[in-house]
Amino acid sequence: MKALITGASGFLGSHIVDACVRAGDEVRVLVRRRSDLSHLRTVPSVEFAYGDLRDAASLRAAVTGVDVVHHSAARATDQGTRAQFWDENVLGTRRLMAAARAAGARRFVFVSSPSALMGLNDGDRFNLDETIPYPARHLNSYSETKAAAERLVLAANRPDFTTVALRPRAVWGPRDHAGFMPRLLAKMLAGSLPDLPAGKPVYASLCYCDNAAEACARAARADGVGGRPYFVCDGPPVDLWSVLADLARRFGGTPPTRRVPRTVLNSAAFAADMLWKLPPLARHVPPPISRYTLALLTRSTTYDISAARRDLGAPWVDHETGMARLTSWIDGIGGAEVFVRKVKP
Repeated sequence: MKALITGASGFLGSHIVDACVRAGDEVRVLVRRRSDLSHLRTVPSVEFAYGDLRDAASLRAAVTGVDVVHHSAARATDQGTRAQFWDENVLGTRRLMAAARAAGARRFVFVSSPSALMGLNDGDRFNLDETIPYPARHLNSYSETKAAAERLVLAANRPDFTTVALRPRAVWGPRDHAGFMPRLLAKMLAGSLPDLPAGKPVYASLCYCDNAAEACARAARADGVGGRPYFVCDGPPVDLWSVLADLARRFGGTPPTRRVPRTVLNSAAFAADMLWKLPPLARHVPPPISRYTLALLTRSTTYDISAARRDLGAPWVDHETGMARLTSWIDGIGGAEVFVRKVKP
């Protein structure tokens, strides 16, 4: 089929390109001219459409003649005003989906996030499935707008326009220079990361990049997925901080031992969230800490992926294999020292 992929110059988007090519699809990517296109230019036969989610004309051109849209692009950081998040994550999704329907696309695969289900006051939660409701209050603008966009996508499902939302959790793997794992690993190798959970195990369902990408390629073809969300993860949960410590040791790092009282962390995160509502800060500077980041790193959250196994066949790469591939990639780009220099704050 002919597939359009947004966010293709980013980490997960580039792996979705690879998965679609492996599946035999003709691939078009929606990218900005100023984006890093070095990997995409190595993929044979990829067609480039230049534009962005705020440019309706570029969207109409990008979706012309496509069968399926994989929508991976999003504002996915703590930096930005609520208006910026809403415009990119919600209105951008609405514009793209409207253009796709008008152009005759038959399927829309939305890369959502379990963050859409994260509530402000949640604690540890285990084995969650797709019946979990959206929270009354979200942790941040990213969570709020991913939930709003997901609702739009799922409500648009029709017999002639199949929509599906995938929720990969904490995507990791080769070619990632800005996600949670490289940033934490870089801080751990530099000795600047405290033991945030204070020795408490933090169990998490992670998602290796190829598992998330393959799920997208399968969702573009699978029957019975219309109007449904799916959690997509690697399988058995892991202790997040043990995984990071083991990875750091492979490259000569030392797991963190310095602890910060939880009351201090909570107060600092709350204060930062309040200050970063000011547009000058929110637009230009990432917060040093947030309640969202603190929740990701100190709350146990695991997911039941029975539905994804049943309808998509996920997962395909186990954690150990993924970790070996990540280690090999870091070695291949010059080792931990080069890796750390490339990590974006």
